Amino acid sequence: MGRGGQRNEYPVLLQHIPDFRQGGVTLKYVKRGYHVLCTHAVKLLLLPVAATVMLELANMLKTGQLQEMWVVASQTHLQFNMVVFMGCCLLLAVMAVTYVLTRTKPVYLMNYHCYKAPDSLMMSRDRFRDLSIKSQMFNEQSLEFQEKIMQRSGLGDETYLPEAVQQIPPQISMAAAREEAEMVLFDSVRHVLDAAHLKPGQIDILVVNCSLFNPTPSLSAMIINHFKMRSNVVSYNLAGMGCSAGVIAINLAKELLQVYPNSRALVVSTENITQNWYFGNERSMLIPNCLFRVGGAAMLLSNRRKDYWKAKYELLHVVRTHMGANDQRYGCVYQREDSQGRVGVHLSKELMAIAGHALKANITTLGPLVLPISEQLIFFANLVARKVFKMKIRGYIPDFKLAFEHFCIHTGGRGVIEEIEKQLQLAPESVQPSKDTLFRYGNTSSSSIWYVLSNIESTRGVRKGDRIWQIAFGSGFKCNSAVWRSMRNNNQVHEAWTETPKTAEP
Repeated sequence: MGRGGQRNEYPVLLQHIPDFRQGGVTLKYVKRGYHVLCTHAVKLLLLPVAATVMLELANMLKTGQLQEMWVVASQTHLQFNMVVFMGCCLLLAVMAVTYVLTRTKPVYLMNYHCYKAPDSLMMSRDRFRDLSIKSQMFNEQSLEFQEKIMQRSGLGDETYLPEAVQQIPPQISMAAAREEAEMVLFDSVRHVLDAAHLKPGQIDILVVNCSLFNPTPSLSAMIINHFKMRSNVVSYNLAGMGCSAGVIAINLAKELLQVYPNSRALVVSTENITQNWYFGNERSMLIPNCLFRVGGAAMLLSNRRKDYWKAKYELLHVVRTHMGANDQRYGCVYQREDSQGRVGVHLSKELMAIAGHALKANITTLGPLVLPISEQLIFFANLVARKVFKMKIRGYIPDFKLAFEHFCIHTGGRGVIEEIEKQLQLAPESVQPSKDTLFRYGNTSSSSIWYVLSNIESTRGVRKGDRIWQIAFGSGFKCNSAVWRSMRNNNQVHEAWTETPKTAEP
């Protein structure tokens, strides 16, 4: 086709491209440029000063004034003092530059909100069994298997499932999945912005994570469109990273806040149930049906110095461990088709053992950052005794209760929580908030650690200075930790826990 044909091939697209050379400049873009100028004003002012100093020194060197100063210093016995003075000045300058270039900006958690679904979506264990039977998708063996899993799962009778899954027959579609996502995301974001008295246009960074539902446009674009955020908001959409993606999203926001000064970041974590419900009969792929439930959380972060006085928590550490180089660990949580072509998430029988290895690797890195020196010395002595002197003694497990006052364990299932309790030798009261969250909301994937924290705040309270350890596992296989320090007393009763919380069996 010739040039003429090409010119007429896409008339609809071409006729709607505006001529940016016509018309005036919108005021809001001028304001954004002015904001950037003010943010970097100090750096911009220092540049001409530094350039002027350098040019003056170069001119003094060229005209011989520096040599004359040196000769005068040597004749008046001030040469040594001048060398010391110049050396000290140079050292101070290097130290100042190093500090400015290497310092990390503090990252504060201003507020967060955990989504609570309407009562119409509540799913008891009996109703779950009845819907599974009425759907006519499962054979008798699969129904019996799901019943056994539900009895051992640790879930109560007040978890939530999306409307499309609860219909008979199930009405699974892209539209229904979008409706679930909008319901969770919009409500969570609106609440956290309202609590902070912020407008959507005041958000500088947006990070959204959802593992199994990733439409086009993305979920982050969905939020930007609904709340009419700025066109220069820095947005990211994380996908396929499993239940530990909430910590990964926090880590990404933290890294971005090191680059963008005086900024606010909004992190939104969720999982979509509608399009990922498994309607087959393979046992390893039926387990997620019994555990995963509707949920989501929105977190507001800031690196603004003046937000120090309003912040709830300060982020101290993020430690990420990825075991994906090993094939068995990589495939222990794997989305695939069964023999009938039905898509689901396969959970390997070795999952708990792999989670244990990932936990061990993660705390090996985390330990030196948070444990008191006494615990580190005992651990090191035990390691030397076993590895160097070949002494047959048990490995020493550091007492993490000396490093943290609160533990937010991912609610991957009763077995996951109890395994961490056993591995870390935690007291039953340390893991009870995680069990209560699993009982009330089920496995809400990447947002579950925030439901646990909201439970602790609502039922026990968090005192100023308390340290919180959020730990989550995800496909790949990953184990990720986030450590927070409370900036004030936090005993807010969250919407997710306004009714009297029902306690799971210890």
